[in-house]
Amino acid sequence: MPAVEIEYCVPCGFRERALDVERAILNGVEGELDRMSLVMGDHGVFRVDVDGETVYDKDEDDYDVDDIVRRVRERL
Repeated sequence: MPAVEIEYCVPCGFRERALDVERAILNGVEGELDRMSLVMGDHGVFRVDVDGETVYDKDEDDYDVDDIVRRVRERL
């Protein structure tokens, strides 16, 4: 089963954003996942990976929780 990893910048205060995305993903596809992890980072990072493939990166994409969940669902 797939694994989702959310890496977020601690100094930037992205923890709540990461928790919101985690909650939304679990509400949408919890039964299809093997693992969900939060990874603390820095340097402005906010990225969501499914099995090592990036489906959202704040440097490249607009922040939209529903869109992130849709992207995760497409990778499953």
